[in-house]
Amino acid sequence: MLEDPKIVTFSETKLIGNKLEMSFAEDKTFQLWSSFMPRHREIQNRIGTYKFSLQNYSKNFQSDPKIPFVKWALIEVSDYNHVPEGMETYTIKEGLFAVFNYNGPSKNALPIFEYIFKNWLPNSLYELDNREHFEILGENYNPHGNAEEEIYIPIRLKQVV
Repeated sequence: MLEDPKIVTFSETKLIGNKLEMSFAEDKTFQLWSSFMPRHREIQNRIGTYKFSLQNYSKNFQSDPKIPFVKWALIEVSDYNHVPEGMETYTIKEGLFAVFNYNGPSKNALPIFEYIFKNWLPNSLYELDNREHFEILGENYNPHGNAEEEIYIPIRLKQVV
């Protein structure tokens, strides 16, 4: 059983990186990170040593694994004064998130997402907000080892009807 998440207001955050369109049926995460990691040190004005894996989903992304979404590989920066060629900027706007901690190989993460969307969220005071989802990956993140990541799920208080 997972611990209840922390509910946090995440501050506006500036990021630089690369993006790639994919779907759950056609996962291109390895391709995205394989192209980003050799160049990530070109990003100046970095804040911290962690990386962001960020997804922009459509509203009904859970209904069909073929629905496309955009995934980003990003690093936090203090400003956008130096954007390496071929990379783009992304700003996470301030918002409310449920934060879950995950430890383990990334290929084994599916049960935590099933728990979040099928158990925790429906039984909580919150509903999914239509904003970016992201994970913060530690400095020594290894998707095949005992990876440590924080999973940020965008939420808002449920609307009472």
